[in-house]
Amino acid sequence: MHKFSRVRLLFLLVAGAALLAACTPKSVSTDEQAATDRTVYAESFGPDSPDETLDPELAADPKSDDSTLTEAEQTVLNSRFGLLFDLEPHESKEVEQYLKYFTHKARRTFERWLKRSEPYLPYVRKTLTRHGLPQDLVLLPFTESGYNPKAYSWAGAGGMWQFMPYTGRKYGLKVDWWIDERRDPYKATEAAAKYLKELHERFGDWYLALAAYNAGEGKISRALKKTNSDDFFELCKKNRRLSRRSRLRKETRHYVPKFIAISKIFQNLDMLGFEPVRWDQDKETVAVAIPGGTDLLALARAGKMSWREFHEMNPAFRRQVSPPDFKATAHLPVDRADKMMAYLANPSSRPYAGYVRYRIRSGDSWWRISRKFGVPISVLKKVNNRRSNTLRPGRYVMVPGRGSARAIASSGTSPIPTSGRYKVRRGDSWWTISRKFGVSINRLKSANNRRSNTLRIGQIVRIPGSKASASKKYASASTKKRAIAAKKGNYVVKRGDSLWSISKRYRISVSTLKSANGLGSSRLKPGMKLFIPDHSSAATRTAAKKAESAKAAQLVRYKVRRGDTLSKIARRFGVRISDLRRWNSLNRKGTIYAGQRLKVYVQ
Repeated sequence: MHKFSRVRLLFLLVAGAALLAACTPKSVSTDEQAATDRTVYAESFGPDSPDETLDPELAADPKSDDSTLTEAEQTVLNSRFGLLFDLEPHESKEVEQYLKYFTHKARRTFERWLKRSEPYLPYVRKTLTRHGLPQDLVLLPFTESGYNPKAYSWAGAGGMWQFMPYTGRKYGLKVDWWIDERRDPYKATEAAAKYLKELHERFGDWYLALAAYNAGEGKISRALKKTNSDDFFELCKKNRRLSRRSRLRKETRHYVPKFIAISKIFQNLDMLGFEPVRWDQDKETVAVAIPGGTDLLALARAGKMSWREFHEMNPAFRRQVSPPDFKATAHLPVDRADKMMAYLANPSSRPYAGYVRYRIRSGDSWWRISRKFGVPISVLKKVNNRRSNTLRPGRYVMVPGRGSARAIASSGTSPIPTSGRYKVRRGDSWWTISRKFGVSINRLKSANNRRSNTLRIGQIVRIPGSKASASKKYASASTKKRAIAAKKGNYVVKRGDSLWSISKRYRISVSTLKSANGLGSSRLKPGMKLFIPDHSSAATRTAAKKAESAKAAQLVRYKVRRGDTLSKIARRFGVRISDLRRWNSLNRKGTIYAGQRLKVYVQ
């Protein structure tokens, strides 16, 4: 490449970076945190639907409106502003541009914002009063999001107050794959009040406090120090003296004038021809703490609400299931709260509404299921209490719903009979046991004096408030079935057998095999007798011989490639890692090397 071309390319890259920086819709406290938050947002916190992005009018250039102010609008512009003092003529230029823009070109958008704010204005005003803050700050969410509690910016700011993830967590808002409390209008308002109070105490001036809310306190503090300024407008005037990296962006320089313009319009709605805001439209809800892993879709249905109606009241929830290890807050309509509280007391009445019960198919892996449902592998494993990468076709995994039609469809599963004592099986977790018996995770752990999330296979778990008679009846029925199956047994389990391999051999389902033999667990022991339905003993022996010969004929000698692991090879052939070790006499670490030939018995 010629030297001139390289210089030109470098110039274009620098110019592009500067242009992107100028267009950023929300600033953060530090550059490092901004980069981290944008990465996290791209992976986990994107808008769930197009209507959750910020309105374009929030980032529009007010100079695009070339109309003239009316006499009434000019009067409003010149009126005193409650929060701040009168502005100098050179300082009110941008205020005039924004006032003109929102009363002319973006008038319909501003009318929509006014309607959207009505359910939240009373609570915001009450919260600001409780924290001793000026009433005019009730208008700040107009500047941030147009009072949209579900709004996300491309940089990762979220909610009505447009917190970045780092700042939200700093002020007590939980932000993860399950829930985003920046979108809880009530909790976010509390957090914003605390943040604004701290900013004003730090800067002693509301102009600077608002600028810091937009750009971050570190950015404003450094700019004030470098320009030797103590006033927002003086800082803007000296902005060009700063290095390119330290300068305030246009968005920040226009943030305060935009807020002032919106405040002047709001305080003079009648004079400017807008419909007055109704202060009696706040939502009548009751805040309820719900246990971890609550099925939110079932909770909504208990109150005869659609998922859309429930989520409109509770935009913080990003799934149809609440976080498994966190007591979240749900806002329930007052007139339906009784029925919804009754469901919370007995969640087994509506099992699995917010989950998909997915049956594992041949060739499936955690990665493939993760891609299919858009759920991270770590979440899938946590919900299903699994550590191993091995999946067995025919078994089930629970997938938390995310609001899609596929997730909303009922799984059609029936609840497992209640039991006073329960023996932990492979794949069980506190969450799955709590759903089986309609008991909260906290009650389960308390009854068993446990704090850890770990469960051991074979461990006995006490189920509080359960019916022991149902347990005995269920257990005795299974015992009788197993005894009858052992007498009628027409197949002897061999080493390496599994319910899935036997079901494929005799062309029956795993569930039929388990039901015919009274099996609760999928574990088999060599020498155990199983009853294969609809097969005579002679037919069984013939089929078994064919199966054994087929098994011997399907020995594969696999040459290990660079980058292979036992886990990868096991997934490729649908076998267990322990079998690979046994067939090849490998140690517990399972050390292999490129070029090594492994024996693999493919079923």
